[in-house]
Amino acid sequence: MAASPKAKPTALFDLKSAALSVLALHLKTPDMAALVAALNARYDAEAGLFLHEPLCLDLTALREAADPLDLAALLPVLRAHGFNPMAVRGGSALQHEQALQLGLIEAPEAAPGRTEAPTEPTAPEVAATAQPDAPAAEATAVPAAPVAGPGRTLIIDKPLRSGQQVYARGGDLIVMAVVNFGAEVIADGSIHVYAPLRGRALAGAQGDTSARIFAACMSPQLVSIAGTWRTFDGGLPPEVADKPAQVRLDGDKLLFDPLKF
Repeated sequence: MAASPKAKPTALFDLKSAALSVLALHLKTPDMAALVAALNARYDAEAGLFLHEPLCLDLTALREAADPLDLAALLPVLRAHGFNPMAVRGGSALQHEQALQLGLIEAPEAAPGRTEAPTEPTAPEVAATAQPDAPAAEATAVPAAPVAGPGRTLIIDKPLRSGQQVYARGGDLIVMAVVNFGAEVIADGSIHVYAPLRGRALAGAQGDTSARIFAACMSPQLVSIAGTWRTFDGGLPPEVADKPAQVRLDGDKLLFDPLKF
């Protein structure tokens, strides 16, 4: 009697490459007192907005700095504002050695042509009078984000709750349900939300300045196009707040336009 073939063992895990989108903090001075004061002034009023947000420290501007950068003192300040410093790039060999000793990893230089969110949002023009910044989010642990294949449109037909993230790599993102406060939608192309947009929306994630953000009910926590971003603490102008509207980039300014049907 012939022996039965041996069953192939089931794989218990897979190791695959992943393209992740993270914020980069471009440091321009090693002066810790000045850095701490600037960070506190910028983010004290937005506690929780970047809760658990992965962060890469870009030290390109400090590579040749005569004064040392005290990363050991800087990291707790960033964590106090909700950031999760994970990597460093662009600095000197000594700066990278210090970062590695503090548990950070060494990240590659930025891809050519890619723009990233600045440490200070570019002052946008909103159709009429600009009203900056929205309340901070209460984020939970972020589950694995659905990701579209390159060049394809990703369609999400279920509500996104706080802490969830969706990324449409290489294409547009269409969301048929509400994007709740604390949720995040990201696309290399444009973002279309046919419901209330209350969370964070980042279009043109790889630097596409022609990308736009559309919402049937515009009430975002944060918007970004090709790295130019803005929050809305004071709310949006009445002509676009909680109404059908779009966000587009004009040079280095974010413009908000009502949509008329």
